[in-house]
Amino acid sequence: MPWHARLDLDYRMEAGRCVARFEHDGPLRILQSLYPEDEGVCHNVIVHPPGGLVGGDTLTIGVRVRDGAHGLITTPGATRFYRSEGETALQTTRIQLDANARMEWLPLEAICYSGCLAENRLRMELAPGSELMGWDVTALGLPESGLPFDRGGLLQHLELPGHWLERGRIAASDDRLMNGPLGLAGRRCLATLFLVSGSDFPRQRRDQALALAREVIDADLLASSAGATAPGNRVIAVRVLAPLVEPALSLLKAVRASWRRSLWDLPATMPRSWAV
Repeated sequence: MPWHARLDLDYRMEAGRCVARFEHDGPLRILQSLYPEDEGVCHNVIVHPPGGLVGGDTLTIGVRVRDGAHGLITTPGATRFYRSEGETALQTTRIQLDANARMEWLPLEAICYSGCLAENRLRMELAPGSELMGWDVTALGLPESGLPFDRGGLLQHLELPGHWLERGRIAASDDRLMNGPLGLAGRRCLATLFLVSGSDFPRQRRDQALALAREVIDADLLASSAGATAPGNRVIAVRVLAPLVEPALSLLKAVRASWRRSLWDLPATMPRSWAV
């Protein structure tokens, strides 16, 4: 029987502290709020006890960040899309930021097992003066374990309405996409880090974000398959292709750390769960 789960998170400032209120239905919830840097930044880990999605499962996540609050969300491990018998497994996330809010959306990778039929959707709605830093990391199969992605497909959807839309369908049967030089070229991890704003980036801030990202990329082993661009007036994006998840995530973490220090005047604090 398919699982249907919903989690709604609401971040707000109360007496100088960012707190997270939540409601949930089904097997999707957050662990205790953590404050590894200061009380103005609330860290949370989303857990999904079943451990993955099969055909027919749906996960719906809603996040609201109120004026002046700063939330950070990650996961304890990968999201797994398992083989389907014909129905689609769907994860939908909607993030809304009020004015002067900040959000970090940093889930670990989504693994697409061979035979999955998956959709992973993220919609971001930002008020003027707010910023969101996040990423989307996808692993196609488990090549190191002898489990290649040779059947099934994934639909990815990233959207900042009216300003940025990336929507792509990856089919395991599409050899030109999976292995061609203009496609994934045999690489099985694709990742995007993004900084998005509720207002147009001033030119100086946009150029600074790009320069910081490119400095990190140029010093990385994945420099030949990574790049930083500004696909819209409110979006800075870093894209990476890698053979495996770990080097791609390492690069994105390094860019995030640089952006955090220079653009948000915050230390490069990592969620505690990443050290486990």
